[in-house]
Amino acid sequence: MAACTRQENKAITLKGSAELVTEFFGYGINNILYQRGIYPADSFKREQFYDLTLFVSDDKDLQDYLSKVLQQLKDWLEDNTLQRVVMVISEVDTDEVIERWQFDIQCEKNEQTENKKGAGKPPASKSKKDIQREMRDVIRQITASVTFLPFLEKRCAFDLLAYTNRDQEIPETWEESQARIIANSQEVRLRSFSTSVHKVDTMVSYKGED
Repeated sequence: MAACTRQENKAITLKGSAELVTEFFGYGINNILYQRGIYPADSFKREQFYDLTLFVSDDKDLQDYLSKVLQQLKDWLEDNTLQRVVMVISEVDTDEVIERWQFDIQCEKNEQTENKKGAGKPPASKSKKDIQREMRDVIRQITASVTFLPFLEKRCAFDLLAYTNRDQEIPETWEESQARIIANSQEVRLRSFSTSVHKVDTMVSYKGED
């Protein structure tokens, strides 16, 4: 009897890439909040992911907020309209920005950017395991950042900024914001990762000495 086989399609889709990148943002944001002490350490639970022990907030209000933000980021990723995500940390009393985590997003060649004749190359095959390995390396650098980032002496809060295409319709729950750049900042570039559809470059900047 003949065996029936098929070639597995390993090329990641735009939707699949958006899900992976959104998942990374979820764990990345939670771990920055934990590592930088924005919320009490005992309000986080441990989760095993990317072969790492990660910290996810147990605060219901915070998780409700992040869930809505991440869903919107995912929608924009699927539309290829999200260019950058920035996490801003500022002092509560003065609103001065003292730390800024920047994730720049490039949409690499995919089925939507191929020309009409189909001459464009399809996305390179890349397994989910390989993609998550690259994401794990970025998370590890975020965790290690406490070795060079200044200690946050005062009570701090955070905000999330999203940069989209200019013609993108913005939901009513979002509002326009200034870039909130840090004057006299120090910048450290971290690793990048690629899904073969989206490439994400990571950088952290912080307030330097006056």
